[in-house]
Amino acid sequence: MDNGTVPVNRKNVGLGLKNLLEKHRVLQRVLLVLALIGTCMVIGDGVLTPAISVFSAVSGLELSMSKEQHRYVEVPVACVILIFLFALQHYGTHRVGSLFAPVVLTWLLCISAIGVYNIFHWNPHVYEALSPYYMFKFLKKTQKGGWMSLGGILLCITGSEAMYADLGHFSQLSIKIAFTFLVYPSLILAYMGQAAYLSRHHSLESDYRIGFYVSVPVKLRWPVLAIAILQAVVGSQAVITGTFSIIKQCSAMGCFPKVKIIHTSSKMHGQIYIPEINWSLMLLCLAITVGFRDTKRMGNAAGLAVITVMLVTTCLMSLAIVLCWHKNILLAVCFIVFFGSIEALYFSASLIKFLEGAWVPIALSLIFLIAMYVWHYGTLKKYEFDVHNKVPINWLLSLGPSLGIVRVKGIGLIHTELVSGIPAIFSHFVTNLPAFHQVVIFLCIKSVQVPHVRPEERFLVGRVGPKEYRLYRCIARYGYHDIHKDDIEFERDLICSIAEFIRSDASEYGLGFGSFEEDTKMTVVGTSASNLEGSIRMTEDDDQVDSQMEGPSELMEVKSSPEKVRKRVRFVVPDSPQIDLDAREELLELMEAKEAGMAFILSHSYVRAKSGSSWLKKVVINYGYDFLRRNSRGPSYALSIPHASTLEVGMIYHV
Repeated sequence: MDNGTVPVNRKNVGLGLKNLLEKHRVLQRVLLVLALIGTCMVIGDGVLTPAISVFSAVSGLELSMSKEQHRYVEVPVACVILIFLFALQHYGTHRVGSLFAPVVLTWLLCISAIGVYNIFHWNPHVYEALSPYYMFKFLKKTQKGGWMSLGGILLCITGSEAMYADLGHFSQLSIKIAFTFLVYPSLILAYMGQAAYLSRHHSLESDYRIGFYVSVPVKLRWPVLAIAILQAVVGSQAVITGTFSIIKQCSAMGCFPKVKIIHTSSKMHGQIYIPEINWSLMLLCLAITVGFRDTKRMGNAAGLAVITVMLVTTCLMSLAIVLCWHKNILLAVCFIVFFGSIEALYFSASLIKFLEGAWVPIALSLIFLIAMYVWHYGTLKKYEFDVHNKVPINWLLSLGPSLGIVRVKGIGLIHTELVSGIPAIFSHFVTNLPAFHQVVIFLCIKSVQVPHVRPEERFLVGRVGPKEYRLYRCIARYGYHDIHKDDIEFERDLICSIAEFIRSDASEYGLGFGSFEEDTKMTVVGTSASNLEGSIRMTEDDDQVDSQMEGPSELMEVKSSPEKVRKRVRFVVPDSPQIDLDAREELLELMEAKEAGMAFILSHSYVRAKSGSSWLKKVVINYGYDFLRRNSRGPSYALSIPHASTLEVGMIYHV
């Protein structure tokens, strides 16, 4: 046993599989493409689910008009509802979230009651269909025809693939309880009721109105229609929010271009809104609705997207069983064989309907897959260029404390992707303009592959060179579920963390992160909220701050944005014997630099394929990646940096 928990042989199998993936780049690319395919299908589901949900809901109008009339009514009504649905997204679900539960509960009770009525009224023996015996009997009797029909019944399980796309709204336990004790029984009763009705109405086989609404009693059709439309809006909202969430996670991990992410709720961190994605989804939904005008073809398209997501999830879950949970590899094999065989059966049946609508999710996912892979490839090559062209620390040391340039008052904050070394943008800047700020901070914001990073582990702070250089490196780490708002609060936490680092030696923390460079050591420093018990204290006032202070000397004062009424934040250095004279002098110099102002230095990169590259690489970098870069959000927006304090330095990257 290892640490008394994981058997050694199980851990060795996991390590062996992990080493195999790390050694072979081809396997890494295959794994990346597999994950991206599943992600793209979820995005495609975000297009198809609202379209088919709303269109199916309004299809009940056909019962009150002729076949010719309903074709010209359903599509406009569905389009109006879709436009209304996407237009309300920027308000956030928290404003109308209180209505979701009553709507869903009413809908589930409604279809349950209708199902029970149809069961007792038309065929009480339909419950026998729950036995798997009839499933095997059906497939054995129909053979190829029964297998092909599997692709048309995937709508019975659509939506389940999006339940766990965003756990910011509900926990796993709440979803399991609701599905097991409420959703699943209601769906079983509803489908059994429809089966009971159809078993007594074989003559309607050629009727264009065959479907859910035909089995609803005539007096209840209009109320059910209204509830169905509301339920379609709620169900579509869940998938749209899940699409926003998965795109946010992909963007944080460098697999999707930078987009504008708006947090619509200050209490629910998982509720986000992405304008570019929202309007793109709306246009695609309208195109699907107008283009198909048929729930059958929409169902074939949505079915393929759903089963593809499930199949990819099963494959990745089998790897997680071995790599993350350190379970027996036999368990992973049994898992993928059992679930994978069932999903492969449905997947193959869905592919047969390629020309009947199933081509749509394939086309959509292919477009998103190319865009995401090109962005990931270009971002990776750009980072490799930064690593290979970073300036050695010896170059910096040879310049002396003044760096061979004029040091002006203020703080220069250089945003870089590097966690070690001097970025080329700094040498490029000081070579062409031999002047820089008295305090320089190399800021690296990293999205790590965990959901959340605790505030006390947020910042890694270290020096670049000797103390006299006044050069610092700060790595801010965020999980892909964390909220990153680079406003005055982030600036305050950054300065406070550097001040706390100056005050204390790295050995006091006992949390050394290791040396990225020979003379650079990073130390874990939490946000200001976790450092209040140390020697750096923070106070807030809504009124004017008195210029005279008793006891502690002032470290710095930060004024908030105009929206926050006259709130001021003070950092003070108490008269403590633990702070020596050199540290106090350095802290006061940091205060002086902060009061003089902070400038943000960003790299405006132009990425080009180097000479001698293949024609495919030139197309991908010079045209594909460049197009995505020009049409995505820049670093200045992603970091919420005021334009008046931003300076972009242009550089050409030959990758």
